[in-house]
Amino acid sequence: MGKVIKNAVVTFLILILGTSTALLVYIHFFTSKDSDLTGVWTADIDVTEQAAVTALDWLQDIEAVSVSMKDMESYMQNLTIQVNLDMEQTARLEGTFRSGILPDSYDACNQAAYEAFASGFRELLGERLRMTGYEGGTEQEDVEALVVDAFGMSTVSYLMSYGPKLLPSLEELQAQYDGSGTYEVVEDMLVRQFDDGEPYEAKTEYYIRKDTSLVLSAEADSAASGSFYSHYPIVFTLK
Repeated sequence: MGKVIKNAVVTFLILILGTSTALLVYIHFFTSKDSDLTGVWTADIDVTEQAAVTALDWLQDIEAVSVSMKDMESYMQNLTIQVNLDMEQTARLEGTFRSGILPDSYDACNQAAYEAFASGFRELLGERLRMTGYEGGTEQEDVEALVVDAFGMSTVSYLMSYGPKLLPSLEELQAQYDGSGTYEVVEDMLVRQFDDGEPYEAKTEYYIRKDTSLVLSAEADSAASGSFYSHYPIVFTLK
């Protein structure tokens, strides 16, 4: 009799444990806030390195004074362009999205890039003048006056008009980041499908969410051409 009661108690405890475990799994995977991506997420695309490399190549082409990549990076720092990702959950682990580059952010970054380039350009030009035995002033303001006198425009305007394109065009970035459609979350993989439904527009995005951060790194094979799609690794932060 005692053995029967003992077996009944053990069986009951196992059932309780199994039910509790299932409930915890349900709570974790089906009601976790991490599964709901609803909200406006923002990220900064860092284009500092691209701008520095482009500027360096241009200076080397015109045979300016010796300058290294480290020098250019010291002039150009924290050049970022903001992109928004607006997501709305419509079902469990599914929803809609709209993403896009902010034009005002692009314009501000482009201006900052050329101002940083102009500062470096004036410094390098001043050094070149000193090397040639120039006896006038070679500080930033002196060189700026020489540029205005020679070209009838500021150093920034001159570089924007006749220098290199430091950033990818707004249209290129919009083609890469702008769009809307639906998403589905499968484990740690975020799959986005754009509205036009074209195979080459499908993007598969991997993400890790921690608190209010969504770390994205996108890769996708084009079903139409077999090409490889990728963009700068970025971290979205929930507003």
